[in-house]
Amino acid sequence: MGHHHHDHTTGNIKVAFLLNLGFTILEIIGGILTNSMAILSDALHDLGDSLSLGLSWFLQKYSKKENTSEYTFGYKRFSLLAALINSVVLIVGSTFILFEAIPRLLNPDMPNATGMIVLAVLGVLVNGAAVFKLKGGESMNAKVITWHLVEDVLGWVAVLVVSILLLFFNLPILDPLLSIGITVYILYNVILNFRKTMSLFLEAAPEGIDVDKVKQQIENINLVKSIHHTHLWSLDGEHHAFSTHVVVPENASKDDICDTKEQIKQIIQEIQLDHITIEIEYEDEACSVLELSHH
Repeated sequence: MGHHHHDHTTGNIKVAFLLNLGFTILEIIGGILTNSMAILSDALHDLGDSLSLGLSWFLQKYSKKENTSEYTFGYKRFSLLAALINSVVLIVGSTFILFEAIPRLLNPDMPNATGMIVLAVLGVLVNGAAVFKLKGGESMNAKVITWHLVEDVLGWVAVLVVSILLLFFNLPILDPLLSIGITVYILYNVILNFRKTMSLFLEAAPEGIDVDKVKQQIENINLVKSIHHTHLWSLDGEHHAFSTHVVVPENASKDDICDTKEQIKQIIQEIQLDHITIEIEYEDEACSVLELSHH
């Protein structure tokens, strides 16, 4: 089941990528022809998405490769890399758009409103179709992309509203204003995602899991004297790994230990874990890791 779902994701990412790329090229030309900064900033948005879709499609395929002797955890983290590269591209692009749009506030040019309306309607349709293809993806990667595309649809709805206003009112300043609005919004979200991706990169515990609570529950198990070296980290935002050292009384039997492990697994089963390591130590034995860390 798991595999099927992912191949499905990869296929959908591919379709969304091709749709988006073709449309981005059309848009950049359209933005230049209609003289609209708002269209160009949306084009940047779409270009960022095309890139992230392309990277995701490539890396999603890559991240499903089985683990090797070199990458023992497999390639799951490669999809984090995609999210990271994409963030950087969008930050650079957004900065460029702001440099172009802000001077236009002072002497705005009237864009071609009819052309803008045509592009905006196309924009809503194409991105809407892409969102539809990608709904329900679970990885950080798929979520980031779906979110991007939803934003694109909203961006195009905004362009549509502004271009309709421009048909009736001579308010050319609306165009750079909208452009700056879209760009600031892109930047805000990119920076949020960038922080999330970085924290996963730096092996922070996955969001929404209270590690202290988990420790507390394990320590409350009957035979557990204490625990140490407890680590919870995430490979890609949806596949997590957990390890801990558990100290038990020196007279604990094999059954006691199996039982204790079972209880620990019960506690952590609500977290979606791909890797679990539980090291059992007797009270009177020295912890291998602790001994080493003293020197």
